[in-house]
Amino acid sequence: MNLEQLIQTVAIYALPVLFAITVHEAAHGYAARHFGDNTAWMMGRVTLNPVSHIDPVGTILMPLLLYFATSGSFVFGYAKPVPVRFGNLRNPKRDMVWVALAGPGANFVMALLWGIALYGLHAAGVTEPFFLKMCNGGVLWNIVMFAFNMFPLPPLDGGRILVGLLPHRQAELLSRVEPWGFFIVMALVIMNVISTLWMQPVMGLTYGLLNILLSPFAALAQ
Repeated sequence: MNLEQLIQTVAIYALPVLFAITVHEAAHGYAARHFGDNTAWMMGRVTLNPVSHIDPVGTILMPLLLYFATSGSFVFGYAKPVPVRFGNLRNPKRDMVWVALAGPGANFVMALLWGIALYGLHAAGVTEPFFLKMCNGGVLWNIVMFAFNMFPLPPLDGGRILVGLLPHRQAELLSRVEPWGFFIVMALVIMNVISTLWMQPVMGLTYGLLNILLSPFAALAQ
């Protein structure tokens, strides 16, 4: 990939990715505050300012290196996680589910909004590829973040949701995985297990649900 193509790709995806990461993390912090933990709020992390959530390595360096190394076939990154003290929540086990779900839930809503924007552009007769690709990128990246974060292994959101839903004994056993969860997830990503057995089916179902929700806007755009 030449420099011109790289710049064009970064320009198209930069805004959708920044919004996806920023709103995801801010949603965790807002939900935590709602259920009794003000940690993220007091640290200024309940904000839509992307600077507060960007990790120089995980948000910028790693995705760029992977993009170059794999010719764009695989990209992975992460933001600075919002600090949540689950012990401060009014009902830690139950409220943990809602705090964890807030991030992926925000990504699903953003995917829906990018889809509405895409059909809005079509309805307005806009044919500029840059804006159309940006909207498609917004839908794609938010669905990717939704599906990946819902993988049921701590410290991913899906793992914390599962910990909150399981009986105490099983939840305690699963929570013990968290210190090594990131490395386990990375190993599964490298072995293509998560992509094949999780990401593809979950993204397919999510796209199907989005298409149903967006069908009235698609009809109006015709």
